[in-house]
Amino acid sequence: MAALIVGAAATAGCSTATSSTFSSAPGVVNVAASINAWGSLLAQLGGAHVHETSIVDNPQTDPHDYEPTPADGRTIASARLLVVNGIGYDPWASRAAAANPDRRRKVLDVGKLVGVAAGANPHRWYDPADVERVADAITADLKAVDPADAAYFDSRRQSFERQGLDRYHRLIDDIRTTYAGIAVGASESIVAPLADALGLHLVTPASFMKAVSEGSEPSSAAKSTADAQIRDKRIAVYIFNKQNATPDVAAQVKAAEGRGIPVVAVTETLSPATASFQDWQVAQLESLQAALHEAAGR
Repeated sequence: MAALIVGAAATAGCSTATSSTFSSAPGVVNVAASINAWGSLLAQLGGAHVHETSIVDNPQTDPHDYEPTPADGRTIASARLLVVNGIGYDPWASRAAAANPDRRRKVLDVGKLVGVAAGANPHRWYDPADVERVADAITADLKAVDPADAAYFDSRRQSFERQGLDRYHRLIDDIRTTYAGIAVGASESIVAPLADALGLHLVTPASFMKAVSEGSEPSSAAKSTADAQIRDKRIAVYIFNKQNATPDVAAQVKAAEGRGIPVVAVTETLSPATASFQDWQVAQLESLQAALHEAAGR
C-alpha cells in the first residue's frame, strides 16, 4: 500500500501516544502492536488486564515507510508485549524496540511465527490460519508476562474463538464450499492469502499485484494480461485495495464495472478504524460472497 500515501508519516496519521496511553493500574499490562489489525486481536485477547496501543491505526499511513515519533518510542518502551508484523512490512517497529531494550519485554514477530521470510507476502492478517496462530501466540505471551492471570487469558482465547470469530469462520467455510475454483482478479497481493484460503482461483499476474502493493510500476506485459482478463471477462469478480487505488487500479475498477464484473473493495487497515478485526473482516467477506453470488448465480 505505497502509492497513495501523502506526507510524512511521522506527522500525518501517526499514533499520538502520550503519557495517557500508559497504564499504571494494578493487574493491567501495557501492550502494543505495530498495526491495528494485530492490535485488535491483542486488545481482545488481553481484555481488562491489558492496555493496548496500536502505533499505525490511520488508513492514510503506510506501515512500510512509517517513521515512529518520540511518543511511539515511549509506547514501545513501556510495552511488556509488542506485536510486530515483520516480513519487511514494519521494520521501524523492531528497530524502535531494539533502541529501547527491556529484558522483560516479549516481541512477537508474526513473520517469524508463521515462517514467512522477508520479501514474501507480508499481509498475514488475510490468512485465516495465520490469524489463529497469532491469536494462540499472543495468549501464550500474555500468560508469560502476567502469569497470575493465565486462566483469564485462556478464557479470553476460548471466547474469541467460539464467539468473536464464529461468523468469520462460517463465511470462509461457506464461500470455499460454494465458490471454490472460480476465477477472480485483484489489484494487489493483499488479497492472495485470503483467496487461497477461500479456494478462489486468483488469476491476476503475481508480478502485477506485487508491484502495485509495493508502489512500483508493473511490467507492461503483466498489466496487459490483467487488463485483458477484465476486458474478456475471464474473471468473475475483481477485488481491489481501496486504500491504494493507483491510476492503473482505478482504470481496472472502471473497466470491470463497465464489463458488468462485480467489484469488491478491501482495505489494508481496520475500516472503520474503530472496528474490531472480526467485524472488519466479516463485512469484507459478506461483500465478496454477495459479489460471487451475483457473478455465479448460486
